[in-house]
Amino acid sequence: MKKLLTALGLVLLVGIVALVISFMPAELPKTEFTLAELPPASPPPEMRLSAMRTGTMESKAGLAWRGGSFGEPRLFSMAAVLVQHPKGDVLIDTGFGRNVDAQFQQSPFMMRATTTYSTDTPAAEQLRAKGYDFTKLSGIVLTHAHWDHVSGIPDFGAVPVWVNAAEHAFIEDKDKRMTDLVRSFGALDYKDYGWDGGAYLGYPQSHDVWGDGSLVLVPSSGHTPGSVTAFVNLPSGARYAFVGDTVWQREGITLPAERPWFVRKLIQEDTEKVRREIWHLNAISKQLPMIRLMPAHDASAQAELPVFPDFVS
Repeated sequence: MKKLLTALGLVLLVGIVALVISFMPAELPKTEFTLAELPPASPPPEMRLSAMRTGTMESKAGLAWRGGSFGEPRLFSMAAVLVQHPKGDVLIDTGFGRNVDAQFQQSPFMMRATTTYSTDTPAAEQLRAKGYDFTKLSGIVLTHAHWDHVSGIPDFGAVPVWVNAAEHAFIEDKDKRMTDLVRSFGALDYKDYGWDGGAYLGYPQSHDVWGDGSLVLVPSSGHTPGSVTAFVNLPSGARYAFVGDTVWQREGITLPAERPWFVRKLIQEDTEKVRREIWHLNAISKQLPMIRLMPAHDASAQAELPVFPDFVS
C-alpha cells in the first residue's frame, strides 16, 4: 500500500509540474507563409463598418496565451460587427443576446466554473434603438458556432445564418457539447455557402460574398472544424480581418503563441491546425501590416471600431 501511495503521489506531482509548464512560454512549430500582393477590391462608396459591444469577460493574460502573466488582467470583449453594403447588410457574429444568462447555464461545467462575465445591451436592441432597418439585414455570418458568438441569434428572428458545410456539420453533431446552445434554437434558416473562389492571401479557397472583394470569407479551421476569417475591405482603403477565436488576443499573433494546454483541451478541436493558422496570421501581420487583425475577444482591438450608428467607411 505504501508503494502504491508513493507511486500515486509521484504521478500527481508529475501531472502538476506538466500543467504548470503548459502555461509557460513555448515556441510554436513553425509554418512559413509567403503571401501574394493584396487582392483587388472594389467596395461601393456606401459601404460601412460598425461594432456593437454586448458584454465582457474578465480573464488573465496567462489564460489567453502561453507565457502571459497571471498578474495581468485582460478584458475579453463580446461583440457583433455590422457590415453595411448596398447588396445587403451582414452581421459578423452576434455577441451576447438578451437571454445570455439562461444560455450560459447550458455550457459545460468547466466553462461555467472558470468564467465571469458581464452584459451590455444586445446587438439587436442597439440596432433597434437607433432606428436600423432590419429588412436590410441579409444574414448573420458566424466565424464559428460557440455559444458566445451565437447567443444573439434568436433576437434577430428569421434572419438567415450563414455557415459553411464543415461548421454546419459541427452544429448538427449532437455529440459536440460546444454547439448545444445553437442546436437549442431549433430549425434556424441556415444559408450554406461553398468555397467557390480561388486562393486568397495564402488561403487555398475563399468565398467573395458580394463579388466585389469587399467581404471575403476564407476557411481557417482548427478552433472549430468550420471556423472562418472574414476580410472586410472598405472604400477608404482600410482593411480588416476578423479572425474569430483562432487567438483571443493580438499577442497570440504577434509573439506568436497558442493558448495553454488546459484551455486548448476545453475549447479547441484541432491544435495542429490552430498552430498553422496562428503562423498564417503572423505572416499577414508582418508582410501586410495594413490589414488590421481583429481577434473576436481582444477588447483593445474591438475598441478601435466605432459603435453603431457611427461607422468607418
